[in-house]
Formats: sequence, C-alpha cells, structure tokens
Amino acid sequence: MTRIALIHALAQSVAPINEALADAWPDVQRMNLLDDSLSADLARAGALDAAMTARFLRLGDYAAATGADAILFTCSAFGPCIDAVKAKLAPLPVLKPNEAMIDEAAARVREHGGLLGLVATFGPTLQSMPAEFPSGVPLRTALAAGALDALQRGDTEAHDRAALDAARTLQAQGCTVIALAQFSLARAQAVVAGGTGLPVLTTPDSAVRALRRRLQAAGLR
Repeated sequence: MTRIALIHALAQSVAPINEALADAWPDVQRMNLLDDSLSADLARAGALDAAMTARFLRLGDYAAATGADAILFTCSAFGPCIDAVKAKLAPLPVLKPNEAMIDEAAARVREHGGLLGLVATFGPTLQSMPAEFPSGVPLRTALAAGALDALQRGDTEAHDRAALDAARTLQAQGCTVIALAQFSLARAQAVVAGGTGLPVLTTPDSAVRALRRRLQAAGLR
C-alpha cells in the first residue's frame, strides 16, 4: 500500500490534509508527524536558520526511514528548510505544502487573467511564500488577523470570519481568485467562497491531487 508521511508544525493542520486524503484517496496509508514547537520557535526567532533546517532534515530522515513513498510538509512558512529535505532525499517525492496550489493558482490566473489574492493566518508565511510564486503572476496578500489565535482556542466561527474579511479586502483590490495559504485555513473555504463569490483554492486539495498524479506516474497506487 502506498504510504504518505505528513509532517506538521501546527496541530490544526492535521485534520484538513487527512480529511482531503480520506475523501480523494481513501486507500492510501497515512502517517502523521507533529512538532508543534516549530512554528512557535520560528515566531520567536523571526527568521529561518541552520538549526531549523537541521531539524527539518531529521524529520525528513525519520519519515523516509519508515518506508514512506512520499513526504508532504503541511507547514507553509518553512520553504527553504523543505527545499533542503527535497535535495537530500531525492528522488523520493517531497512536496512543499504550497507548491501544488501555487501551480494551480498560477495556471488559473494565466488562463483567465486577473489578480491572485493570498490569505494567511501566520505572519511569517507572508514573508516567505510570495517568492514561491512565478514572477509573472500578479499577487496581493492579506493577513487574517486573529484567525490563528481563534482557531487555537476553538473558536472556528471567528477564524472563518477573519479569513473572509481578509479575502474581501483582497477582492476590493481587484483579486479574482483567492488562495488560502495554510492547511488549517482550508476549513474556511466554503465561507470565503460564499462570501466573495470567487474561486477559492486550498493547499490540502491541491496537494492531494499533485501527490496522486506523481505516485501513479511512478506506478504506485
């Protein structure tokens, strides 16, 4: 059975990707690794460093040693650290949380025109993630202020309202597609789509589609 290792920096990211896999790829074996100190430590440090990269390399090595056929990171603020894991473990497929959604969002904007709006709940994501988009994709960003704190205390309605407020801010700037940066933001997709009338992309759904295509192309099911 195909085995996917899922590596998380937020407890709130675990459910969205597991639900997406259960819906779209129910026969895949899922393994979850959570280190919820990663995001807290990055917030305190203010920047990625060699020590953080080393932590990601150890997580990647552990996941690979369990027999994983692919690794998906669900933590969107750690792109350079994940790149280091990808380089070390190649040719094992290692996906950043955002790369599949970025590809889909860029293709949509190129095909239909308009602006892409990126909503995040974690400030460092808006520092690191825009550089991952192709240079020709017009991008606006907005922080859903207070959303992550609301989610962590269990107030999902406040979380979703904050996400919608951020999306409406982007819509007012002319954005025609909304991308939700965090896996934990995926739960707000229906609220944001209903409140804006815009197409809304999520990282879990895009990642599952991309993983399945890659592994099926390699002969895994």
